Amino acid sequence: MTVVFTWDVVPGREADFESWASGLTQAATRFPGHMGATWLRAEGVRNRYYTVLTFADQPRLDRWLASDERARWIERLRGVAEGRRHRTTGLETWFSLPGEGTAAPPRWKMVVVTFCAVYPISLLLQVTVVPQTQSWPLALRAMLFPLLVVPVLTYAVMPLLSRLLRRWLYPVGRAYPPARPDRGGVDETEGS
Repeated sequence: MTVVFTWDVVPGREADFESWASGLTQAATRFPGHMGATWLRAEGVRNRYYTVLTFADQPRLDRWLASDERARWIERLRGVAEGRRHRTTGLETWFSLPGEGTAAPPRWKMVVVTFCAVYPISLLLQVTVVPQTQSWPLALRAMLFPLLVVPVLTYAVMPLLSRLLRRWLYPVGRAYPPARPDRGGVDETEGS
């Protein structure tokens, strides 16, 4: 389960925020089901940050979000930044940053970019990993592919491709419809 946060930092407090973000991330890693947090800084906006937070499932994510430890971290943020939570589903997490006034690009473009990301990784795995795992049971071999590919896509390849292809994904002057709640982009103010 993935949730995205937008953080608007008080100008001049960016270093304080980044230190806080590091501590918050360390605290989250100790919670069961934590699968990672990616921090991004908005292009052209010095004091806006995003967090893409992933947990194994909704109940574990909910436990972290409702935890006393997280509440203490959010309290430390008072006067430094304000956050908003956005629920996202599917590929939109890789392609859109809520709060920017644009929804995810058309699904066909997301499919093309995702294919361009997955194909070379798949080819590399077929050459390097598959020959080494031929004797493994099918279920174990099948599990290996997503275990290797999903983190690489999420943390390295898709952020890079979405930046490199930004002008194609989001043509200048193209009006995108606002994100619908059933596709992601629902704002919730973060209590801080």
